[in-house]
Amino acid sequence: MTVLNMELGSDSKTPLQKFYAGQNVLVTGGTGFLGKLLIEKLLRSCPDLSSIFVVIRPKKGQDAYHRLDTLFDDTIFDRLKKDMPKFRHKVTVIAGDCSLPGLGISQSDKQLIIRDVNIVFHVAATVKFDEKIKQAVAINVSGTKEMLDLSRQIQGLKVIIHVSTAYSNCNRMHIDEKFYDPPLSGDNAIKLVQSLDDKKLDSITPIILGDFPNTYAYTKCIAEQVVQQYGRDLPTGIFRPAVVISTYHEPVAGWIDNIYGPTGALVGGGAGLIRTMNMDGECVAELIPADLTVNALIATAWDVANSKNEDSDPPIYNYHSSWSKGLTWRKYVDLAYKYGTKKPSIRSIWCYSLTATKNVYLYYILSFLLHIVPAFLVDVGLFLTGKEPKMLKIYKKIHKFSAVTTYFIMRKWEFTNDNMVRLWDKLSSDDKQIYYFSMKNIDWDDYMQKCVDGLRLYIFKDDPNNIQMARKRMAKIIILHKVIKYTIMAFCVYGFFLLISLLFSINVSTVLAPISEHISIR
Repeated sequence: MTVLNMELGSDSKTPLQKFYAGQNVLVTGGTGFLGKLLIEKLLRSCPDLSSIFVVIRPKKGQDAYHRLDTLFDDTIFDRLKKDMPKFRHKVTVIAGDCSLPGLGISQSDKQLIIRDVNIVFHVAATVKFDEKIKQAVAINVSGTKEMLDLSRQIQGLKVIIHVSTAYSNCNRMHIDEKFYDPPLSGDNAIKLVQSLDDKKLDSITPIILGDFPNTYAYTKCIAEQVVQQYGRDLPTGIFRPAVVISTYHEPVAGWIDNIYGPTGALVGGGAGLIRTMNMDGECVAELIPADLTVNALIATAWDVANSKNEDSDPPIYNYHSSWSKGLTWRKYVDLAYKYGTKKPSIRSIWCYSLTATKNVYLYYILSFLLHIVPAFLVDVGLFLTGKEPKMLKIYKKIHKFSAVTTYFIMRKWEFTNDNMVRLWDKLSSDDKQIYYFSMKNIDWDDYMQKCVDGLRLYIFKDDPNNIQMARKRMAKIIILHKVIKYTIMAFCVYGFFLLISLLFSINVSTVLAPISEHISIR
């Protein structure tokens, strides 16, 4: 895979670059993981793009304008600052909140959007698996409906892309690029959460979810029905990415800013905290690099805008990893171990040692022995030295994390991706380099090396120059780990033989007692 120089002459713009030239783009969820990369790539790859409007909500005492300034402090914008130092004037803040009526947007900003916007990327969503159902419906369902209502009023609308998830119908094992009947219509879901108080909703959430594993998948499924119902006569499309993790190549390799899902498992394992997982190693890990995902998303908007879709369901694009041969969870863990042990984190509290099992009962036993017992002993030590015990609290969070992710690493899904492959074939040779997103021949070994390097740099915040020091430190931890491990094994073996000897002596005495008595009588 190569990346074409994007500084093309005006006469050599690619079809996608020509499509975005002079256009005004609206992005929701722009401060999120995928949203940030989308904004960066649009600005860097489409020099003639007119502007980007970013809907941002106030958060943690920061208003929308301050949050945008903070957004551009991220390292992923360093390349853009170098290539296009005056990009900032192309970005406009729209103060809003996708969980509120009318998206929380002021009347003046609403008129600005209606007058100027041409392309909409609705990326905003709550991705927390354990989100309260009222909040999940407000953002993922109501927010989608509000976005469609606003888009309907946009005078020069060319396309609106709703970002869903490949697991929006995860209660099915075979998922095509089509709509499925939701458990509840969007309108009824909104009425339901508005008619009941939080306490009642929390108590009946398991009943509401049915065979869905969490409120995220449940509400994203319903949101697709909202798009089908209210976006039918609009130039609308649905983009379903699988599990989005670190970037592969751009704007920097291995970048990630969160520890959700599989990334959290790597971080926990690399830190020496997660030592066992309930996992089926033969299942395909539908992991997709974030930069390739953004490229596919950008191309999807171009495809929908250039397709006639009057009076029919909006097209759906499944973007997953196994276009040919996918990466299994076992291979994912093995590659993480391969590169993680070469460049350990200086912040690790223990060495990497992970035991995965499909058997849930064995997992509980291992969790107790490898997580709870060591955590308890460490907490006792902390307490006796006058420090605050914290390890059991940490493992409570880890086991909560494991509970919500196990569903996805213990099951196999089959996805069709005809629309996605067809789109890839449509791209020009130049666009295929600038907006590369084919997963057919991805080098997983190379990619996982970049992922592990990125975690060390962007999550652990390790200095790239301390690798040798980290290796020496880890070598000492490994020696200590082996001493403790073999000492415990020796005690277990000794205890086992002691028990066998005791049982054997009891059995021998039981057998010989009548014989000796008989002999003595005679």
